[in-house]
Amino acid sequence: MWLFPSYSILLTSHYLWLLMPDNPLPFQKIFFIGIAGTGMSAIAQYLHGSGKIVSGSDRYFQPGVFNETRDKLEAEGIRCFEQNGDGITADTDLVVVSTAIEETVPEVIKTRELNIPILKRSELLARIAETKKTIAIGGTSGKSTTAGMLYDILLHAGLQPGIISGAGLISLIEQGKIGNAAVGKGEWLVIEADESDGSIVQYKPAIGVLLNVDKDHKDLDELMKVFGIFKNNSAQFIVNRSHPLAASLGVDAGRDFSADPHIRAGYNADFFHPDGLSSRFRINETPFVIHTIGKINMENALAAAAVANVIGVSLGTAAEAVSDYKGIYRRHQVLGKKNGVLVIDDYAHNPVKCAGSIAACQALAPKVIAWFQPHGYGPTKFLRNDFVHEISSVLRREDEIWMSEIFYAGGTAIKDISAADLINDLKEKGSHAYFVSDRKDLPAAIREHLTDDCVVLLMGARDPSLEKFAAWFWEQL
Repeated sequence: MWLFPSYSILLTSHYLWLLMPDNPLPFQKIFFIGIAGTGMSAIAQYLHGSGKIVSGSDRYFQPGVFNETRDKLEAEGIRCFEQNGDGITADTDLVVVSTAIEETVPEVIKTRELNIPILKRSELLARIAETKKTIAIGGTSGKSTTAGMLYDILLHAGLQPGIISGAGLISLIEQGKIGNAAVGKGEWLVIEADESDGSIVQYKPAIGVLLNVDKDHKDLDELMKVFGIFKNNSAQFIVNRSHPLAASLGVDAGRDFSADPHIRAGYNADFFHPDGLSSRFRINETPFVIHTIGKINMENALAAAAVANVIGVSLGTAAEAVSDYKGIYRRHQVLGKKNGVLVIDDYAHNPVKCAGSIAACQALAPKVIAWFQPHGYGPTKFLRNDFVHEISSVLRREDEIWMSEIFYAGGTAIKDISAADLINDLKEKGSHAYFVSDRKDLPAAIREHLTDDCVVLLMGARDPSLEKFAAWFWEQL
């Protein structure tokens, strides 16, 4: 995989205006290679809404084949192309790429030939962040949900915020949008700061937020170094005091938050009570209700309310806002209930997230049947023992874990591990664990394990077809 260099020195003096520190966004005509990706489409929509001329291409855009992302982008006025180079011309000011785009892509070759500067997605987002008072949400879990809740709170408070998110907000999706971006007229912008590719170190936000630190794409030592730089780059830094590694980077406990009432912070949550598909709790004695499940989402709401209060929004206003929070796409998204079986789709994909997602569902029924599709052979091998430990620890006697084969996105990965290996490890731990190689066989295989009072939890990430699979699974019940 080619990682594009940072263009601190650009190709010709004609483009030196891109470096002007007093104008981080001087370009007008911007082309995105891989625009259908969640991170890319969010920035593309934000810039289009800010008055830029935006277009892009993607390998998933094929002639005569409907693509929902393309349809929604074009409805917004963003022109989309097949990935053949036709959209890039001599008038293009800037080409944006993700780290997944290789030098051999024809559009990159054409961009080089035309001497057009290239920026990585994360570099462009860092430039956008310079134009607003930016709140950057960091951590290995909960970024999208916390960003979505904070956006709703600031919106409800009349602050007209913007957001660039890694997932679609249901409230925006219901407006016919992709849902992962909105341009606000106010001074605040909420963004996700991604640690997985190290891009978090590029942001210099007005407020940096650290939710948690768990082993994911990197070892903990490496993550702590990255989050340490994030801390130093933030004008204010707010952390989760109930997470030991995050707490170790804390600066001011009075601004921090804690979901553990025994760990004092400026903002404490307590009296958590699951209530069906809702959750009740208090923050500094102010009652909150959110229509989503699990302590993990209480913690996300706590983080959002704490940050909002730091910038002047009352906890009462925050409580009003999150009571109407409609959720994030594929984050504990309820697909429905048939014959006593409640089906929930979730983006969980690292060990702690998977365990947390299962735990959240346990309050809903005496039996949880969780299915997980790991992604990437390297990451699965790296996290094998962690998956086994976290999942086996959270499963109750009645619960089950199912897995299908690892999602392969292409490239040169060494296929030296299988999801079946994790299932065998889980069996050795005494868990009810089952492997079904092809996920299309899951409905038939799982049917005799269903009861009239259980939850089926579908988990996985990175695979763009997971949404359709979840809908298809629901139809098969």
